Amino acid sequence: MKKFAVVAAMATAFLGSTAYATDLEVTHWWTSGGEAAAVAELAKAFDASGDHWIDGAIAGGGGTARPIMISRITGGDPMGATQFNHGQQALELVEAGLMLDLTDVAEENNWKEVVFPPSLLDACTVDGRIYCAPVNIHSPEWLWLSNKAYEDAGIPVPTNWNEFVETAPQLEAAGKIPLALGNQPWQSNLAFGAISIAVAGLDVWKQVNVEKNMDVAAGPEYAAVFQAVADARALAAKSTVQDWNQATNLVITDEAGGQIMGDWAQGEFQVAGEVAGEDYTCLPGLGLNAYLSTGGDAFYFPKLDDPEQEAAQKRLAALLVSPEVQVDFNLKKGSLPIRGDVDLSAANDCMKKGLELLASGNILPSGDMVWSPDVTKQNEDLMVEFWKSDMSPEDAHAQWVANLKSGL
Repeated sequence: MKKFAVVAAMATAFLGSTAYATDLEVTHWWTSGGEAAAVAELAKAFDASGDHWIDGAIAGGGGTARPIMISRITGGDPMGATQFNHGQQALELVEAGLMLDLTDVAEENNWKEVVFPPSLLDACTVDGRIYCAPVNIHSPEWLWLSNKAYEDAGIPVPTNWNEFVETAPQLEAAGKIPLALGNQPWQSNLAFGAISIAVAGLDVWKQVNVEKNMDVAAGPEYAAVFQAVADARALAAKSTVQDWNQATNLVITDEAGGQIMGDWAQGEFQVAGEVAGEDYTCLPGLGLNAYLSTGGDAFYFPKLDDPEQEAAQKRLAALLVSPEVQVDFNLKKGSLPIRGDVDLSAANDCMKKGLELLASGNILPSGDMVWSPDVTKQNEDLMVEFWKSDMSPEDAHAQWVANLKSGL
């Protein structure tokens, strides 16, 4: 606690005494209420340091924003910094020599000693050089529940996914949508991934996604997963919203019983004035497998032919990983910090659950870390079709295995 206070005070004193006045455009896809509040903390800190954050928010989520970002970088119109998820999304840009090497920044600020888990920095590393600044840990496999929706239905709030499915008919009888799900492709894929681990278990997931065992992928464990997803899509049939935060709002307004969504949903509950444990319940691993997958966000810095802007890029990279910014940003975002030496005593009940899981070491790599963007996109497309049609579980399972094999 004292150590953090001293470090934060030193950082504040240093930043407050320096005036750089360099504009830097930063692109990202954080546009919901909770996301906007979080990114404002980054902009505020950068502006306070003497530089100027030019906000380049792109609405529509990562699936819409990434192609725009990549097109600008490859087309000769790079921004100063840009968000990507941890993993392989920017690998080709790095290999093409279009991204700034941040190894000197990482070494000066001891990133290898403070970033946890180490896989986050590994995801930024290509041929021993570091090309991105991780800013948070986001785990997508949470079930968010409206306590009042269940009170209105006269039934207890579920404690796991199985109870959620069993009580769905009573929710529907009370006029509620059992499962809120938006129409963005990644949402369907996220829900599939969460149900996969809930139904098949952690060991089976690792065999398929880490060990790349395609016999297990084609086997009975994942056949059961696809049947469970087919059952779940019936629960989401009356959810007609588009964006993820619109689906979260169905839970916040008690119109829906629950939503499978990442811990970034906390930001929306916070903006709405909802209190964790009182107004809503959060179940990591859908209440069946207590774990976190260590996905999240990182910032990459395209090469610019301007020494002053390059210096500002490196200042921003260091700032993003600094203790004070890590606390202010992640408390608003609902995500976990990428360093374990910061004070998060102000965290709510849901964030504390995440911190406990992170400390326990019960963590998995995210899908972005273990599969290429091509495989991820194929499976997103498959999940959209599966969730929004009457495709049989058997056909979807077979196509999913074929998609995985194409990435080996």
